[in-house]
Amino acid sequence: MTSKPILRRLIDLPGVADLERKAVMKREFAEPEARAEHPEIDACAKALFGLTGDEAEAVERPAGWDHIEAKAPTAQVFAFEDAGWDVLDDKRRPLRVLGHFAPQMWLAIRGVAGELPFQGEDVQSDALMSKLEAEARRFRQR
Repeated sequence: MTSKPILRRLIDLPGVADLERKAVMKREFAEPEARAEHPEIDACAKALFGLTGDEAEAVERPAGWDHIEAKAPTAQVFAFEDAGWDVLDDKRRPLRVLGHFAPQMWLAIRGVAGELPFQGEDVQSDALMSKLEAEARRFRQR
């Protein structure tokens, strides 16, 4: 049995849920201009990905770069999933603050600049999954 890889959720990273909550409460918070008025957006991006929005904009893109970060958030969702990231909220809509993080994320995912947040080893190893599957079979047989 092959399991689907577990996607990393952007909203689960430190500070992102708080920023998303602010964007839900105040629509203007999700706009690109909000970074100038709300330094916590760049502070969060810098802490997570090593780049602020301005630094990400200044990074020279390599030849053949597809400028995916400039596309609408809905157009980026599947590309992020292919890269191992879930950028949706609990209602399966793109995060309102995705535009504040997408450039940094794409640069880090593609190894151009910045960094991805640390992720510990997957605790669901094959041995653990095999043990859980065996226990489930025994339970069903009872």
